[in-house]
Amino acid sequence: MNIDWVRELCLSFPGTTEEEVWTNDLTFKVAGKMFAHTVLIPAQVWLSFKASPEKFAELTERLNISPAPYLARAKWVALESKEALPPEELAPLLRESYDMVAAKLPKKIRDAVLTGKASVRETSPQKRRANPSLRNSRHKTKKPSR
Repeated sequence: MNIDWVRELCLSFPGTTEEEVWTNDLTFKVAGKMFAHTVLIPAQVWLSFKASPEKFAELTERLNISPAPYLARAKWVALESKEALPPEELAPLLRESYDMVAAKLPKKIRDAVLTGKASVRETSPQKRRANPSLRNSRHKTKKPSR
């Protein structure tokens, strides 16, 4: 199992986008909300994803799986190696992560994503404010006062 396998699987879910949020990593999102995160270079954590409370408790008791740094309170797990879970066990867990995140989207957006009619937001509002080239007409800028 490698990054290409994870990437192909995650991008097969409706409305999924990928983004390099931090250097040398890849984050998979649905309608701008993260459901999985992996690194492109060797690191302590290879792959992180959201889990149900039951799966979180079960998985974090296993070897090479721990609560994800910074996201454990939201029930994210971190795989410390590619061998922590076999592909046939990991694939449904990644889909479950996607489904849990998609289920919390507003109904209109969720329906659009699931039917393939969504124009998903790939850039956060904070990034648009920080980078004028990403702003669109919805984001007004203050005119200088005279």
